[in-house]
Amino acid sequence: MHDELRTANLLGALSLALSDVVTAEATASAGTSSSGAAALVVLSTTSGLSVTELGRRVGLSQSAAARMVEGLEKRGLVRKEPSWGGWVRLQLTDLGEEAAHRLLASRSEALRQALRHLDPREQEQLGGLLSKLLTGLYRQPGDAERICRLCDRCVCVQGGAICPVGQADRDHRASGERDHG
Repeated sequence: MHDELRTANLLGALSLALSDVVTAEATASAGTSSSGAAALVVLSTTSGLSVTELGRRVGLSQSAAARMVEGLEKRGLVRKEPSWGGWVRLQLTDLGEEAAHRLLASRSEALRQALRHLDPREQEQLGGLLSKLLTGLYRQPGDAERICRLCDRCVCVQGGAICPVGQADRDHRASGERDHG
């Protein structure tokens, strides 16, 4: 008989254990905090964000994001570029790009180590189940950026695959346009 509470508990333990491993690997490879690591990944795919928008995407207040960006800037990972109306656009430096690349590579290796406990068929089944769970976690615009803040987006859509979180975001926005259109 299926025990939903046990399965939920196992999922929670797995999620936390993987989060600990991924965070440790990512922060060690980039030499930053976990939010700094997420910021590097976000900026590697979406340059030119404001400090406020970057903070929103990595789950920080504007003031905490400003402090994080200041630290990344001091380490030579990020540079600020003036924009219109006094706004600042954030760009990764070459050093920041290298750090983001190392971070994603170490994250990938840590996750691949965990998957080695499953045979290829089980890995494929798990992929489908994870896509379904991630789609279910999406609730509103902005969730995709938060959920995928440490994702290697190129890997997610490799070979024409569709990111389940990105698709949930597109579906949600399309349904909102139909409701308001």
